[in-house]
Amino acid sequence: MSTPDFVATTNACKLCRPLGAAIAFRGIEGCVPFLHGSQGCATYMRRYIISHFNEPIDIASSSLGEKNAIYGGGPNLKLGLKNVTAKYHPQLIGVATTCLTETIGDDVPMLLAEYERETSLAERPLLVHVATPSYAGSHMEGFHGAVRAVIEQLAGPGVDNGTINLLGGFVSAADLRYLHRLCLDFGLSATLLPDYGDTLDGPALDDYPLIPRGGTPLSAIRAMGGARATVELGATLPEKSGGTVLRDSHGVPLHRLGLPIGIRASDALMELFAQLSGRPLPERLAAARGRLVDSLVDGHKYLFGRRALIYGEEDLVVGLTSFLAEIGIAPVLCASGGKSGKLAEAIGAVLADLPCAPPEVREDVDFHDIETLAEELGCQLVVGHSKGYALARRLHVPLVRVGFPIHDRLGGQRILHLGYEGAQGLFDTVVNTLIEWSQDSSPIGYSYM
Repeated sequence: MSTPDFVATTNACKLCRPLGAAIAFRGIEGCVPFLHGSQGCATYMRRYIISHFNEPIDIASSSLGEKNAIYGGGPNLKLGLKNVTAKYHPQLIGVATTCLTETIGDDVPMLLAEYERETSLAERPLLVHVATPSYAGSHMEGFHGAVRAVIEQLAGPGVDNGTINLLGGFVSAADLRYLHRLCLDFGLSATLLPDYGDTLDGPALDDYPLIPRGGTPLSAIRAMGGARATVELGATLPEKSGGTVLRDSHGVPLHRLGLPIGIRASDALMELFAQLSGRPLPERLAAARGRLVDSLVDGHKYLFGRRALIYGEEDLVVGLTSFLAEIGIAPVLCASGGKSGKLAEAIGAVLADLPCAPPEVREDVDFHDIETLAEELGCQLVVGHSKGYALARRLHVPLVRVGFPIHDRLGGQRILHLGYEGAQGLFDTVVNTLIEWSQDSSPIGYSYM
């Protein structure tokens, strides 16, 4: 592979850290995400999230300016909290820092402690804070950091309650609703954190609610320490996560699995749920698995040997790489703007029992690097979010849109990636995308597969 002769980022393959925290906070009942920083940060993130979910989202801000960068943002933070409390009447405010406040050294925990001493419980909601400087990670660090902070600061030593904790990771709203349904299928009572399945993909209403209904109940979060198990989804999770906090602080057994994308990863989750519930695989899910296997036989001839580029969040890249390899597509480049240091090992693990050559795996890359590598490797299919559209267009290869953000198509929040049903939808989309590409590229065209 060629070695870059420059040091710069051109079209980053990641998003900013506070954005991930804002999405996580939006998945908690009665919560308003609050950025301690400039108004521009909150405006950018609102616009970015809205264009994917097609739902309004309010993100409050302490609105720091040049003066505050010199004298500190404490007064703005406290005033902002008072204003948000008066306007929204939230149950919880999730405070995330930004580059500006981290750079000037604002001690947010101290400032929030002062604010709590200056106000009564009747005057303010619960407060949770997380450090999310964008120069030290991606939106995934912000997402997982916010989940961990919520558990650390709200979950107490719970009485045994027979539930399970399900930390589903950064997936679509449709995926979260699917996880709920899966727990019901197995008869499991679960606390899903975060849960923006309704708060970022809700029904049409006559009036705009300042805080949408839905999200993980605060009472359920407080009781997470009394669960009998935690299931945490993700192959490149940080060493300290919400799941490890529950294990180390409250003694809740932890089960970690990769995102259940494709047959093998979905089988692993189903086996774990069967173990936790004491129930066999429900007939509905067994039938869905059977239909998926049948479709793989039907469509294999259109996929075998195609060379794919996969990019996006590291956990999603691992799941999609596993899925594409098991349906016969050769992953030749797996890329992410994240830099957990775990991507190559996780990719190797999911491909270990499959007869495919090891792909090129790159962390901490931008789309300039990805495009150069994809051209050298002869990729025939691009799988990732909308930021790769220009790359796919220049390479003259089809793009299958998955993950976040999807800005140039409708329904990104409703794409199901997980479980047998998610794999079925992805499989049909990939096959039909390649058939359409071949059909449109043919000098004569054809009307039968």
